[in-house]
Amino acid sequence: MTQPEPAAAASSSARSDFAPDTIVVETGRPQRTDGAAVNPPIDLSSTFVSTGDITASPYAYARFDTPAWTPFEEALGQLEHSALPGLVFGSGLAAISAVISLVPAGGTLIIPTHSYQGALSSAEQIAKRQNFDVVTVDIADTEAVIAALDEAGHVTPGQTKTDGAAASASAGAAGSPGMLWIESPTNPMLEVADVPALTAAAKDRGFLVSVDNTFATPLLQTPLDLGADIVVHSVTKYLAGHSDVVLGAVLTSDAELREALHTERSMRGGIAGPFEVWLALRGLRTLAVRLDRAQANAHAIAERLAAHPAVVETRYPGLPDDPGHARAAAQMNGFGAIISFTVETADKATAIAEAVRLWTPATSLGGVESLIERRRRHPSEPATVPEGLIRLSVGIENLDDLWTDLEAALA
Repeated sequence: MTQPEPAAAASSSARSDFAPDTIVVETGRPQRTDGAAVNPPIDLSSTFVSTGDITASPYAYARFDTPAWTPFEEALGQLEHSALPGLVFGSGLAAISAVISLVPAGGTLIIPTHSYQGALSSAEQIAKRQNFDVVTVDIADTEAVIAALDEAGHVTPGQTKTDGAAASASAGAAGSPGMLWIESPTNPMLEVADVPALTAAAKDRGFLVSVDNTFATPLLQTPLDLGADIVVHSVTKYLAGHSDVVLGAVLTSDAELREALHTERSMRGGIAGPFEVWLALRGLRTLAVRLDRAQANAHAIAERLAAHPAVVETRYPGLPDDPGHARAAAQMNGFGAIISFTVETADKATAIAEAVRLWTPATSLGGVESLIERRRRHPSEPATVPEGLIRLSVGIENLDDLWTDLEAALA
């Protein structure tokens, strides 16, 4: 079936020369005319008036495109410095799965050992169906990742495969040896990849490069500027920011890649509801102020955890002695609001999560409220994640209240 072309982005009062914390407020709004609404409407139509050539209609049927998505997709495109609007999906995992499905049969997906467990599980399932290999790597070990790229691409170390790079840029993953998937910082170990070096090495060898930018958000890191082909978000987290929607998004500046991902979304039905997308756009308006407050809280709490006698190890890229600090400082505009720390045993970690009164023991992250979780309670979490590791998603509450509660639980 021939599908309608993706609709053009809606007009916006935001300009690319504005700072990102202005863009989140101003982008994706209706044209400024007398009597116009300040906010876009919630468009609840499932179908649209259309005659003649259906591919000539900006909107025809809401499974392909709808004006309910356009303002948010435009906003993400501006924030991620994409030449094209984003594509919103019904969940972060739907977005991840659509991108992973681009890996060709016989190819290889190289993915961090410590990735979002849903991405790892989805990768294994799609690989069995589409007959490609999955290789896990320590994404912070640049030389090890490059060695994995060479082995997967059947390239002798020191040589490159530039023909594949041209193919991947112009025709999705067709003709490519596969895809490098980057999370940086990783979930939940907070390892930091050398994104510019890895993207350059991967593209020299013909691999597509996808970056999950959920932890950093486009305010702290813009992977397309660092050489990535595709950026993925769980919109559920920081972008929407209030733990009340489940959404995902994909961005690329390559028109053919975007069309392939648009087709995947349309034909697999991984679409988003209009009201959820409207809520996500409303949440995006406060991303800058939410992230500023959460980062400030996280930095202070990480410093206190690092000095606490009950804590075996604290991982937070903002700490000067963190293994990822130098890289994060070089390629990010901040260090985020996720902390991982380890205590001696799983039982102690569980007891801490049960003892808090202000922190909420729950999975997910990126909302205004502070969440705490022992990650190995998930059966699919990699075995290399310590049993006593606790992940904190630091919110915007009062810092002293957060620390008093956590300190009491640690005791």
